[in-house]
Amino acid sequence: MTAVHTVLVVGSGLAGTATAIHLAGRGVAVDLVEIKPDIAAIGSGITLQGNALRELRALGVWESCREQGYAFDVTGLRAPDPAGTLLVEIPDARTGGPDLPAVMGMPRPALARILVDRAVAAGVRVRFGTTYTSLRQDDAGVDVTFADGSTGRYDLVVGADGVRSWTRRQLGIELETRSTGMGIWRAFGPRPASVTRTDLYYGGPSYIAGYCPTGENSLYAYIVEPAQDRSTLTPAEQLATMTELAAAYHGPWDEIRDLLTDPQTVNYTWFETHVLPAPWHRGRVVLIGDAAHTCPPTLAQGGAQALEDAAVLTGLLTERDTVDDDLWATFTARRFDRAKTVVDASNQLGQWLLDDVRGDVPGLIRSVAAVVSRPA
Repeated sequence: MTAVHTVLVVGSGLAGTATAIHLAGRGVAVDLVEIKPDIAAIGSGITLQGNALRELRALGVWESCREQGYAFDVTGLRAPDPAGTLLVEIPDARTGGPDLPAVMGMPRPALARILVDRAVAAGVRVRFGTTYTSLRQDDAGVDVTFADGSTGRYDLVVGADGVRSWTRRQLGIELETRSTGMGIWRAFGPRPASVTRTDLYYGGPSYIAGYCPTGENSLYAYIVEPAQDRSTLTPAEQLATMTELAAAYHGPWDEIRDLLTDPQTVNYTWFETHVLPAPWHRGRVVLIGDAAHTCPPTLAQGGAQALEDAAVLTGLLTERDTVDDDLWATFTARRFDRAKTVVDASNQLGQWLLDDVRGDVPGLIRSVAAVVSRPA
């Protein structure tokens, strides 16, 4: 029994590839298109909480991810003082269950490659460097025209094409994606032996300075500052700027800073946020992942929520025999409030820093952990 037999997935990020893998594994014919020419992901590393690891296990890629990532169960808080003094070690909640690590870092390109390879092995037809140009839907399906002039008809189209979703615009949905007022410097580099978990430094000249191990020989480091236009900086100037900001932080940062030497590993983006009001579908086209909800990485839940969207959607599509109002109502009931809770909490943490307010950060983190510990 399945409500769909042919599906087009737009976007090869976490939400898109996870959707394709789940559906293909249950006998659905899936096409996945990605406008980028290859799977190289923007960004350096990703922090995956336990509930994301639970979804990776369900996709059959957990062991491959664990081999290429770096797992840990404790987060440290350090002072922005000349010694980088360790203030406290906080056990992280095992939101994926007791048999999975609390947190794992890994390189984004490695995760992208693992998921795409798994999709191809499951039978997904993956096409890079192309997208569609038009959607025409009726009660039974969606007629799609692609950029190369080819066409196809699908029972469902899944728009998993990111924050500035082309699919969302094609549906005529207006959604404000706003800056939260923060910008983040990220850099990928070698992992000193002293870095075995994430440490966070709050305060100093920037809002946050932190790092996350992503493998035996790698990490990504980040500094969060007030959002500003950094677009005119050359790669060398970007590296110099991040290095200068990092000079205020010590302890392991002293080793990390000296190892950040390649300008091509540095990138700068603003924190952005939106939540699409329910429902997330229009007829037989549905939006998931960042196309529907996005938030700053203050809780490191963006990837997990994208993977959960995929799991819930595909479960309903393959457990039901009809794409109907009840299916969409169930999808909304299981995903909207949960995703919005994560977005709101992520924004709240940032707002406390912007306002220089000492909010109940541990309490907020515990409340979100309680929500996401329950399988989606």
